[in-house]
Amino acid sequence: MNDIARPAARLVVLLLTLTFSASPVRADELQDIDRLLKQGQHAQALERVNQYLVQKPRDAKGRFIKGLILAEQNKVAEAIEVFTALARDYPELPEPYNNLAVLYATQGQYEKARQQLEMSIRTHPSYATAYENLGDVYTKLASQAYDKALQFDSSNSAAKNKLSLIRDLMSSNRLPRASSAPSTTPVESAQPLPATTAPTKSVAQTTPPAAQAKPAAKKPDKPAGTQEGNKDEVLQTVLAWASTWSRQAVESYLAFYAKDFKTPKGEDRSQWEASRRERIAKPKKIEVAIESPKVTFKGDSTAVVTFRQIYRSDSLKISGGKTLVLVRSDGRWQIQQERAGG
Repeated sequence: MNDIARPAARLVVLLLTLTFSASPVRADELQDIDRLLKQGQHAQALERVNQYLVQKPRDAKGRFIKGLILAEQNKVAEAIEVFTALARDYPELPEPYNNLAVLYATQGQYEKARQQLEMSIRTHPSYATAYENLGDVYTKLASQAYDKALQFDSSNSAAKNKLSLIRDLMSSNRLPRASSAPSTTPVESAQPLPATTAPTKSVAQTTPPAAQAKPAAKKPDKPAGTQEGNKDEVLQTVLAWASTWSRQAVESYLAFYAKDFKTPKGEDRSQWEASRRERIAKPKKIEVAIESPKVTFKGDSTAVVTFRQIYRSDSLKISGGKTLVLVRSDGRWQIQQERAGG
């Protein structure tokens, strides 16, 4: 498959143009760091952003820029760590998921890239960049599948024709034009990223030359839908659910529940949602921690997650066992049942 071009994928780059809620000094510092990044002074930019994050370790914009710097330095593993943590802390933002997908694609991990793009779209259904990148990833996955079919049956004319069509599509597909990320971020975001522009950036351009010349041997990706392949995705969903609850992001929190969610007391869904909105909005602060999660599967589309939940607010502290039953629908995991106890 070396003669097939890698799909075009684009890494979101910050344009620090919006007004910050904090002091002008903070905005100027991030703008200076962003300027160094654009000028290719990556070492200086990384040193400055690290100093900035010592003072503001949870700042989303600073952490985002650090991930971009590491990606530009081809420190892919470190960049993945930064964007993974950012997605965990701010799961309603689509940009970190998109950038994780691009980084996974540079490593040829297209199944992981697909999962991250679907998470990005889940958080922002109108995020055009993620949809386009997802199409590119599906194209690459399709080419790999047809190539595998021909390995087992070289006379399969249907697979040959389809593979030929994909080659024509990918070879004629120039880098897509730059497009904008959503102009607004969820209003409940504790620290929204500014408006962003996503310039074109091909996967091949971000791959280290040595990796392009001789790809390192690696284990094949786990097939989609298998229990092992879904475990990390299920855990990520549960952690994101707890994070939105902790930040009292009610609408994002409710979006984790499936349409056929079985309410704990059998009440109407609208009544249950009204009760949850009131209980989540009332405290001044909430902290929800997940400890010792365990995932078991019932088939390929149902997962049962048991864990110890620690809930703290300004007026209440309680801990105990919790069980969530999640179902996979439209490429994502959603909560169908929720009950106390392991």
